[in-house]
Amino acid sequence: MKNSPSSAKSPNKPASNTLDSATIEIEERVRYSETDQMGVAHNKAYFEWFEIARTEFCRRRGLPYRDIEKRGFYLVVAEAFCRYKKPLHYDDSFLVRVNLREMTPKKFIFGYEILRKEDRRLIASGYTVHIVTNAKAEVCPLPDDLLKQFSR
Repeated sequence: MKNSPSSAKSPNKPASNTLDSATIEIEERVRYSETDQMGVAHNKAYFEWFEIARTEFCRRRGLPYRDIEKRGFYLVVAEAFCRYKKPLHYDDSFLVRVNLREMTPKKFIFGYEILRKEDRRLIASGYTVHIVTNAKAEVCPLPDDLLKQFSR
């Protein structure tokens, strides 16, 4: 089974609006509060790490998420997926890679990989689907100037 959003039109064929987006990478370390009693990173932490990387992706595109909200737009998570392959443990260093897989005026799909820093072994991979809304939680398109910032 291919790791692709269920909202995608065809999981076997790239969408026409699929981006060849640059991947960014950030480094993190498993905090004690992110582990269970055995010192293994809890599954919910992976989604927090995805969010940290996605926020940094926007910042590096010159579009801090705070600025998007100031304009009255929100990228609401509509779907989230993570495939866990290997565990991370307390104090492990790891990398989170994120890219923008697909973008339309009303929908964004971000892809993620988590790699152990020391050997770059794949720990987990996933994606999130975001729908653009206004302050009234109504689906709406993101203005062209903001879309251009994401696609540069």
